[in-house]
Amino acid sequence: MRSAAANGVGANPVSPTGLDLVRLRDWLNHEVPGLVAGELSASLIEGGKSNLTYVLTDGIHEWIVRRPPLGTIMATAHDMRREYTIADALRATDVPVANMIAYCGDKEVLGADFYLMERVEGVPFRYAEEIMPLGAPRTRAIATELVGTLAKLHRVDPSDVGLGGFGRPEGFLGRQVKRWKTQLDASFTRDLPGAEELYDKLAAAVPSRSYSGIVHGDFRMDNVLMGADDLPAAVIDWEMATLGDPLLDLALMLTYQRRARIVAARESTDPATYDVTLAPGYPSAEEIMGLYEAQSGCTLDGFGFYLGLACFKLAGISEGVRFRHINRQTVGAGFEDSGRTVPLLLGLGLDSLKEYK
Repeated sequence: MRSAAANGVGANPVSPTGLDLVRLRDWLNHEVPGLVAGELSASLIEGGKSNLTYVLTDGIHEWIVRRPPLGTIMATAHDMRREYTIADALRATDVPVANMIAYCGDKEVLGADFYLMERVEGVPFRYAEEIMPLGAPRTRAIATELVGTLAKLHRVDPSDVGLGGFGRPEGFLGRQVKRWKTQLDASFTRDLPGAEELYDKLAAAVPSRSYSGIVHGDFRMDNVLMGADDLPAAVIDWEMATLGDPLLDLALMLTYQRRARIVAARESTDPATYDVTLAPGYPSAEEIMGLYEAQSGCTLDGFGFYLGLACFKLAGISEGVRFRHINRQTVGAGFEDSGRTVPLLLGLGLDSLKEYK
């Protein structure tokens, strides 16, 4: 789904790690006859820290293949059927998604389940220097569309698109607190001061009532492909999607932004080489919250809890990636610093619980 050009992807006749082209071709010929015209080649798209994403081509057409990482801490965090099902269901809505082509649950083919989808042209802005040439007004407009897309997703009634049984909204927030504690425990390699305290405070503060809707699970600028018209072409990376409280999506998006600003300030990092949220024109957290409230119909009462939970979740994700890297279960470059900001996130989570009560 990510633009191959934007990620330095090129064709490679040798099967990339995790993708057996011979077996894949045999499976495609059986499941989608006539789809593949020529010899297959594929390249891994660098940048992702979780599921593996490849550009697949037969020399004429291009597709995207998604499969889990080579090693996992929690299998439920890498559910390919989940990704495929929700993206396929959302095609009937105004939320932009890629067309799903085929899902494979037979782990004998690639060693894990996987799916194939169309390749959507677009740019997943990750770093400020990638969007800064567009100028501050366009950056602001793109970020505003990003928030609008999140609000569109959260306005979708799951039952209207066949997702009524996709998850269990009841008790979602409490399960999230326990889930990310389990993730941290399962990926233990070092002591993390503040982890137990944050967990205890979150567990004691779970709201008794919450919103219910479709949760993307990792919504941010570089998980949305922006088209040449500066409008979202496709929301990608649905690996953690479920039904639950959509405010956690907003909180996680803002946590990425908060972390970026803290790290850039502490390390005197050149904003241009760091997170896209540091680019001139990108809205502040308060502006984003206002935009979201106006378009989603949700109020942000008690939002401090969600921010604290988002910090805990991102800490769990980051520590899991670090664990896989240490155990040589990652593919590609860019994992060396995985987990570096986990202590920061735990402290930020404790501070966030005091906000927006």
